[in-house]
Amino acid sequence: MDFLNQLFVDFGQQILSSVTAAFAIAAIGLNIHFGFTGLLNIGQAGFMLLGAYGFAITVEAGGGFWVGILVALVVAVLFALLLGIPTLKLRGDYLAIVTVAAAEIVRIVGGNQGLAPITGGAAGILGSVYQPSFTALSPFPQNGSFQVGPYNYPLTQGDSWFLRIVCWVVLILVCILVLLLTRSPWGRALRGIREDEDAVRSLGKNVYAYKIQALVLGGVLGAIGGVLYVMSASVQPDSLGRTTTFLLYTCLLLGGAATVLGPVLGSFLYFMVIIGLNDFVSAFVPSSIMNEQQIPQFGWIVVGVGLMLLVIFRPQGILGNKKELTFGD
Repeated sequence: MDFLNQLFVDFGQQILSSVTAAFAIAAIGLNIHFGFTGLLNIGQAGFMLLGAYGFAITVEAGGGFWVGILVALVVAVLFALLLGIPTLKLRGDYLAIVTVAAAEIVRIVGGNQGLAPITGGAAGILGSVYQPSFTALSPFPQNGSFQVGPYNYPLTQGDSWFLRIVCWVVLILVCILVLLLTRSPWGRALRGIREDEDAVRSLGKNVYAYKIQALVLGGVLGAIGGVLYVMSASVQPDSLGRTTTFLLYTCLLLGGAATVLGPVLGSFLYFMVIIGLNDFVSAFVPSSIMNEQQIPQFGWIVVGVGLMLLVIFRPQGILGNKKELTFGD
């Protein structure tokens, strides 16, 4: 019973986490690319990292919170244009090659010690540099904490209730925005491009312009997710590398691509699986068989196997429509 109580407490804690909301927002951006438009972006983590860097460096330079957000969004737009303009007129796999390479370039350049005065190098940018600009906006007291059931967090500082509320409000607004866009003629054009872009082009639509718009919008959502992701920690280039993009795809495919709430549900389930595995192994598996350092590695194995089984047996995900989106069709 103690194990189940702890498990449910940990589940609730992870669902409330700002990291879960940030991942969901970035996965929604990836859904705009892959799920709705059919663009194979393998570098969503690059948008997240650029957004985080743009925000943190701007605030450190004295630009303030809102200027930092504006810079993060502008950098994401420029990055999307830089990637999309030369590649989106070609076959879709060119975008995959370019995005994975570009995201790695961003990560490597960010960790370059020669740029340490700007990006912090391998050590990154500490959260104490840019977090005060965010916490200054809080309507709650700067000190103190508040407890709801088993969950007790600071009101404003660090991984706080204020951060959680902001993250979930932004996530809800993003879901509403995507819902409205996907039900509009613009969203229907994206679905048509995913299915048969030649048919859409024959109707007089500028397919290239629609692809650019989708890439920019998804990249901007990735940058927003990146800013929220580092708001309770620090900007570390290695924490937003290739692995992050594959985790976002896991969340997206698990919940269901080409659906509004699929990335959100997928983010919930992904983190719940990781938490559940950690708690189960810690409680029932002797340390002589698997120690604490090996538990995360075991979790990666389970998630990888689960993703393969998902793609094979239910490629549309939990909320997806099999008639609308499947692999290999």
